[in-house]
Amino acid sequence: MKKNLKSKVEELKQEYSELEKQLADPDIIAQLDLYRELSSRFKEISEIIDCAQELETTIEALEENREALKNEEEEELISLYREENSHLENKIEKLTRQLKALLIPKDENDVKNAIMEIRAGTGGDEAALFAADLYRMYTYFINKKGWKIDIMNSNPTGMGGLKEISFEVQGRNAYGTLKFESGVHRVQRVPETESSGRIHTSAASVVVLPEAEEIDFEIDEKDLKVDVYRSSGPGGQSVNTT
Repeated sequence: MKKNLKSKVEELKQEYSELEKQLADPDIIAQLDLYRELSSRFKEISEIIDCAQELETTIEALEENREALKNEEEEELISLYREENSHLENKIEKLTRQLKALLIPKDENDVKNAIMEIRAGTGGDEAALFAADLYRMYTYFINKKGWKIDIMNSNPTGMGGLKEISFEVQGRNAYGTLKFESGVHRVQRVPETESSGRIHTSAASVVVLPEAEEIDFEIDEKDLKVDVYRSSGPGGQSVNTT
């Protein structure tokens, strides 16, 4: 393992030990929000350390095989060592890429639930059908990940399409996984509504936002300003308007 990766992993191991102590502290356990935040960080670091340990074990196995290969004379065993070394080298390359990716600083919103909106764009009924296809595609992916969907708003058409739909995706790293889906999606195809076989271009927009956190706040009455106006004209709704 390269020195810069190794030093970073050592720093994370120290943080891991500190977090382990904090998560066992009754005072921290009593603070639900803090405990949840520390638990999330602990899980994130655990994944990095597990990857680093697997990488170190694989590197050690490769070094042992190379030493054994130097003293081996039987052709059959030499062939087996070389085959295993090739497998270990590929594994080391894969684990190194994975470790580097895990060490990239993450957006703090990545672990949150996601709010998605799909809205049909240009293309009339075909655009609405395309929006419905996108929703079914995302639904299949979300179910495969084991996440949950909660539909917030839906505006279907009579042909099985969707003018727009908004829904919440509940699952760890939902926003981090789906955030790059934001943007305009286009398709060129012969629509079901086309009888002459012409190709149409349809579009739909997708918006992905992180779930907002609930915030408790208080407004002091002295910070409020209330103006009351009284009408001097005829009665009715224009009188005593605040």
